[in-house]
Amino acid sequence: MRRIALITGAGRGIGAATAHELGRRSFHVIVNYRADTSAATSVVKQIQAAGGTAQAVQADVRDPGQVAELVEACARVDALVCNANIPPPFGPLAEMSWEDFAGKVTGELAGVFHLTQRALDRMREQGDGRIVYVSSLSAELVRPGAAAHATAKAALNTFAQHVAAEADAWGIRVNVVSPGAVRTEASAMMRTPETEAALGRRSVLGRMLDPQDVAAVIGSILDGGFDAVTGARIPVDAGYRVLSG
Repeated sequence: MRRIALITGAGRGIGAATAHELGRRSFHVIVNYRADTSAATSVVKQIQAAGGTAQAVQADVRDPGQVAELVEACARVDALVCNANIPPPFGPLAEMSWEDFAGKVTGELAGVFHLTQRALDRMREQGDGRIVYVSSLSAELVRPGAAAHATAKAALNTFAQHVAAEADAWGIRVNVVSPGAVRTEASAMMRTPETEAALGRRSVLGRMLDPQDVAAVIGSILDGGFDAVTGARIPVDAGYRVLSG
């Protein structure tokens, strides 16, 4: 029987790349999406064309009722990847409204809170499971205009450590992957040839990341390569911190 992996925000970017990676690793992939049915369906068809199995399931992970239905649609949950993107406001804190700031922070936490509760119930019954939270290197770096995004991801990192401590009793491993700058649709508005070149000069590998770089690490964590690792935050940043720390 194929293991089942539930990936939130899997219609594009890191989520889509992770769906393909886990499909190649013989997981049945649940491609969760909030609004873009076409993108999610395309990911499913591509996984199937490559010989894997997948299905698309719509749900807004900030809504506990929709999360309950999402998890109920899974026969089991062997692996959970919390990747859904809550778009952050960018700009000076003095010009940001509390509503925009709180929307990012509470949206980020609501998405992982409700899903983690439901998934842990299933994993406890199974006596096994793996969870990966997709965070960001922004949680530990200070850059202008990113207060909401960085605060939300820092809170996610702390949340994940507490989940790891509680979940160990049931054989559940919980880790965080923290990507650096990645070429995705979400980051496109902030990328120029000049910024990409600058990021490359400040990283050991000399380049920005592609979604598959992050997906490969997530795949290894979920496919048995990190059985002795839990509660860890794993940076995937092309060596950016080495030259910028």
